[in-house]
Amino acid sequence: MREATTGTATLSETLIEQEERWGAHNYHPLDVVCTKGEGVWLTDVEGRRYMDFLAAYSAVNQGHNHPRIVEALVAQARTLALTSRAFRNDAFPPLLEKLCRLTGFDKALLMNSGAEAVETALKAMRKWAYDVKGVPYPQAEIVVAEGNFHGRTTTIVGFSTDPDSTSRFGPFTPGFRIVPYGDLRAVEAAIGPSTAAIFVEPIQGEAGVLIPPAGYLRGLRDLADRHRCLLVLDEVQSGLGRTGKLFAFEHEGIRPDGVTIGKALSGGLYPVSAFLASKAVMDVFTPGIHGSTYGGNPLACAVASAALDVLVEEKLVERAATLGAHLEARLRGMKTEKVEEVRVRGLWAGVQLRESAGPARPYCLALKERGMLCKDTHAQTIRLAPPLVIAREELDWAVDQLEAVLA
Repeated sequence: MREATTGTATLSETLIEQEERWGAHNYHPLDVVCTKGEGVWLTDVEGRRYMDFLAAYSAVNQGHNHPRIVEALVAQARTLALTSRAFRNDAFPPLLEKLCRLTGFDKALLMNSGAEAVETALKAMRKWAYDVKGVPYPQAEIVVAEGNFHGRTTTIVGFSTDPDSTSRFGPFTPGFRIVPYGDLRAVEAAIGPSTAAIFVEPIQGEAGVLIPPAGYLRGLRDLADRHRCLLVLDEVQSGLGRTGKLFAFEHEGIRPDGVTIGKALSGGLYPVSAFLASKAVMDVFTPGIHGSTYGGNPLACAVASAALDVLVEEKLVERAATLGAHLEARLRGMKTEKVEEVRVRGLWAGVQLRESAGPARPYCLALKERGMLCKDTHAQTIRLAPPLVIAREELDWAVDQLEAVLA
């Protein structure tokens, strides 16, 4: 067992110094060094417990170290972990069927990270435009939204409007039309004969849990149909139960032509993502033009299959809807003058602070001292996203801590 201190420094301080010295400074994490997770709780190297109210950006929807998912991981690791897609494996086909039957999409293409799923979707949108719609090559355009966050690859950050994401990484890939989020008129004005697709998040998570106006997704579906282009949604964070529906687009009763998923598909244990789409879209892929050595590997398939079973059999989607309504009521009832707006959909919330309250990070630091971990985003927003396995009593405790630091 490790000692809690090293010399005069705590073990946490020693590990933080080691990370700062030897690692790239591409994150600014809260200074808590975790060593164990179970359910909604994390434990640091000094033995302090914290309630996790970020859930690894929705990757831990099923809770930390869910025993059923861990068992699936260990069992598969003992038999076969990787073949590449050069050979077939017996874990891959059943997961494809399970994913498609659960979500209603015709086909699935498995990758590893959420950004890879998005890159896959972008390639599919463009190739569909050339092969099916007949857009002259290479003129295909994709309409995207301001404030988006779809990943960190150079193509993806090229259509970001976040200065940190685009910071001196150009030149960027052309072919994107950026319009204000939630503005249907702007989307329609951006559509032309070379438009391949409209690609947006149904709720912008990294932007602060921004929920578009009612009817926005229905309007996008109508525009895509009228102008013969695809509607593809990024549900890497919002999908698989976070908003109280399997997918956030279900809140408006529409179906996109494709969707990207990841995060919770992993059960918080092993990277796995997917692009799900109609047969007409997915059939643009032919052997050799796209792939991943680890995409669809047996270990990922076993983990994802168990993660989906937990989501369904433990009714975590329904749980997010019920507890989400309670969370919204509690947040809106907080006694504080520091909150300008509360945005909630399921167990996902953005607490927007007034300018006079100062930035959000000091409040997140104060919450850490009270045993609750959450993260600021875009200076003035406290983002809340607990694992979906959270109990009502635990949820109440967390809101009590938030109300106390905002008093």
